[in-house]
Amino acid sequence: MALTTATAVINLSALKHNLAQIKLLAPTTKVLAVLKANGYGHGLERIAQALFSEQNEDSINGDSSVKADAIAVARIDEALALRASGITQAIVLLEGFFDSKDLSILSAHNLQTVVHNQQQLDAILAAKLSSPLKVWLKIDTGMHRLGINPDQFKHFYQQLTDSDNVQQDIVLMSHLGCADDKDSNVTQQQISLFEEVTQGCDEERSIANSAGVCLWPISHYQWIRPGLLLYGVSPLPLEASSISPSEQPLENDSTSDIVRLDVKPVMTLKSSLIAIRELDAGESIGYGGAWQSDEKTIIGVVAIGYGDGYPRHARNGTPVLINGRRVPLIGKVSMDMITVDLSINSLDKIGDLATLWGDYLPVAEIAACATTIPYELLCNITRRVQMTLSVE
Repeated sequence: MALTTATAVINLSALKHNLAQIKLLAPTTKVLAVLKANGYGHGLERIAQALFSEQNEDSINGDSSVKADAIAVARIDEALALRASGITQAIVLLEGFFDSKDLSILSAHNLQTVVHNQQQLDAILAAKLSSPLKVWLKIDTGMHRLGINPDQFKHFYQQLTDSDNVQQDIVLMSHLGCADDKDSNVTQQQISLFEEVTQGCDEERSIANSAGVCLWPISHYQWIRPGLLLYGVSPLPLEASSISPSEQPLENDSTSDIVRLDVKPVMTLKSSLIAIRELDAGESIGYGGAWQSDEKTIIGVVAIGYGDGYPRHARNGTPVLINGRRVPLIGKVSMDMITVDLSINSLDKIGDLATLWGDYLPVAEIAACATTIPYELLCNITRRVQMTLSVE
């Protein structure tokens, strides 16, 4: 088999399938698809174009029109990159604008902005714009990151609704900090505060992230904001969720606390075996001799390392998938290579493909082995990793 360098295979059919499943979970809401950080490492423009494609091969009930309703990014440069690629749909800046000079850019490119502080409010009120802005007003209900205090809401809301620089259909929003823990009372407290603060306002609302979509139907409102779930990764702890191969939507297992999700990984990270060699008992592998063999074995070297975004702190035993079986990582992760124990009876060959995460090997499992989270692994894919589209 020909040698393959580190490659991230992007499955757009899986992305569309995941969007359809999300719509099943929240059928009456609109979807603000979160594409920040280069589409969670999957390619910003590629993911945006797929989410608004007219043809959706994996859509449900034969409906080929399942699409996102708007896009969320963090910053203005991400939004402008989407506009430059031909994306005309609504785009929301989750961090809002950083400078009053940005407002004319937002207006010119039809970009929507979150407002979460007094400086942003003052800038909007003082601006001279050719057309009014669509605003999402963010309220801090307990996460204490971005958002106005609840006691500021009436003032901010009144100022925005009275301004000619603001479209009248303001969206009210907040963000859940503990939605992945269904036993925590924090999420219910946040939702209750959000309800109390926005009571009487005839506006659309949004508070649900991916975990909220899965576990808290009460949080769906008119807009949901899935991120990780779109890319086929559970937002729930490993012990609380599993990825189901079935064609069923999310469901709670009546015999356990496991939540089963029918989503598919959009990214599969692969590379090749570039060396295979025998190792005698007592010999060590890699920098610092961090792993020593107890018996004679065959080891493989895979062309991927932390220079590609594979986690440097992945521990010994982290699974790698080769020829349909899991083999353990051994030794320290290098910049360009990792080593795996193929076992003495191995029939693997140079050029055989290794899957680092994705199909049949959840990225969340690899993240746990590296004491991190799947978000970081997906976003840390480096420029030298080739990106290809799945041919399925």
